[in-house]
Amino acid sequence: MDLRCQNKKMLLKAALGEINSDLAITNAKIVNMFNGEIYDGTVYVKDGYIAHIEYGQEETIKADQIVDANGQYLIPGLIDAHEHIESSMMVPRHFAKAVIPWGTTTVITDPHEIGNVWGVEGVKYMHDDADDLPMRQCIDIPSCIPAVPGLENAGASFFAKEIEELAKLPRVIGLAEVMDFLAVISGEDRMMEILKVAEENGLYLQGHAPALSGRMLSAYLCGGPNTCHESHETQEAYEKYRDGMFIDMRDSSMCKNIPAIWKALQKSRYLDHLCLCTDDRESEDILVHGHMNDVVKIAIENGMDPIDAIRSATYNTAREAGIKHLGAIAPGYVADMILLPDLREMKPSCVFYGGQKVAENGKLCVEIPEHSFELESRNSVSVKPLSVDDFTIKAPIENGKIKAHIMQFDNKQTSLTRIADEELEVVNGQVVFNDDDIKFVAVVNRYQDNDNIAVHIVRGFGITHGALASTVSHDSHNLTIVYDCPENALIAANELKRVGGGMCAVEDGKILHTLALPVAGLLSLKPAEELAKDANLMKQANRQLGLTEIENPLLRIVTLALPVVPHAKMSDLGLVNVLKKELVPLFDK
Repeated sequence: MDLRCQNKKMLLKAALGEINSDLAITNAKIVNMFNGEIYDGTVYVKDGYIAHIEYGQEETIKADQIVDANGQYLIPGLIDAHEHIESSMMVPRHFAKAVIPWGTTTVITDPHEIGNVWGVEGVKYMHDDADDLPMRQCIDIPSCIPAVPGLENAGASFFAKEIEELAKLPRVIGLAEVMDFLAVISGEDRMMEILKVAEENGLYLQGHAPALSGRMLSAYLCGGPNTCHESHETQEAYEKYRDGMFIDMRDSSMCKNIPAIWKALQKSRYLDHLCLCTDDRESEDILVHGHMNDVVKIAIENGMDPIDAIRSATYNTAREAGIKHLGAIAPGYVADMILLPDLREMKPSCVFYGGQKVAENGKLCVEIPEHSFELESRNSVSVKPLSVDDFTIKAPIENGKIKAHIMQFDNKQTSLTRIADEELEVVNGQVVFNDDDIKFVAVVNRYQDNDNIAVHIVRGFGITHGALASTVSHDSHNLTIVYDCPENALIAANELKRVGGGMCAVEDGKILHTLALPVAGLLSLKPAEELAKDANLMKQANRQLGLTEIENPLLRIVTLALPVVPHAKMSDLGLVNVLKKELVPLFDK
């Protein structure tokens, strides 16, 4: 994407001082993203672009509007390197209202959540709802719908022709995180065709490479994707960075990887390939802690120089995504800027988008229009009539002990899982538990013309009793339920079917709370403040079921069915061995 000014003659005249600029920000401490310098000066803006920077003081200011920075720092508007707006549970217009006051002026969003539900139509919805916003929502086309073909079923399938169609949208800039890394490494035809079409349309290739190293990492890089936001360990991040990857340090509502990654990279001579992202931040986190400004602050608190941290959320990110004329305060660059009283606190006093003031002291200064789309009123939860039997595991023996291959979480804070062998008790042909740490797990396909239901067993998920259900379930977004008994699971499933999706907690046959997300089973039409209150009630219900060791229990369930994160995940087809790309039965035959 090239954001260069189209009306160069007027910009040139303003740069030369022959005509007034639209805006001048005076008495600013300007933070330079090219050499790391901070200097006093005045920034002139014409037609949304920076026309000139005058160093020091000027007696005569040639501008129609003058903003006195009063010695505050002036930095570029913040850019999120990798974001799923759906994870905020807000539609794009409400998401904008929440993040702009925090200084986020550009996000690079991957709408593969809604793409898994409504296909191309869903991606176009996210694009169109972001039209005419006082921020820039760039789209990366979902690359892996479903995440791993043959191991799960979603509401759509993307091939090269879908990539070709979506590449024509005005704000599409890349191919989103290529999660099926094994398909890239082995050169599978479908993935090679998708990568080829993306490259032919001038899109950059965003990566997703958890735990890859050695020859597998080399093969993935040779395939084309060259960014990664999925580094968890220090050595992993170091190897990827050394091999030339852009590393997106992440602080989401689920995964907080900055400490480990910065430990790996802090002695690097160059930090040009280091970026920052949120990936998944829900509404309350944004309202209370902030958005990209908070990620920058966390990086600084972990030892990054403030200018390096800011550069990793501005100029570096624009380079990673191939966006020209964005991410710096310099002549010819887009005039997205933030005034900050303190570089370490990262609390904007004023936010400019294209030279227009859009937020001041934490409040929007501009109106964001309401839109309406037919898709927003459509119920996406198409589930057959269910019964208790659908959530019951029938063992191949009548009574006694039986060996089972179950899904086990590494700990209460991580989404990483493994396949473990465990001896289970069977009574009257059914598996029974005498351990609060072990539960049933079901994935119910929620799309038309597919009635798949897979039931398995999980250890270490976190709830001690009851049922927790969600249609927010990366990435297929099938109905996922963790439960103690089939009766509770049935109540939760029927409730989410009734409201069109969301999250539900059930205890002793009674619904504790339902967080309704009627848009694709993923999004609410409520603004951030109302949604956060509703989400908080859902968190309280989660904690009542036993999820007390997790900072944000709301999102615990959402990656349980994501078959691209090692090592064991559930799908509507059964338990998946992620690295072997095969289904694992509960019981041996």
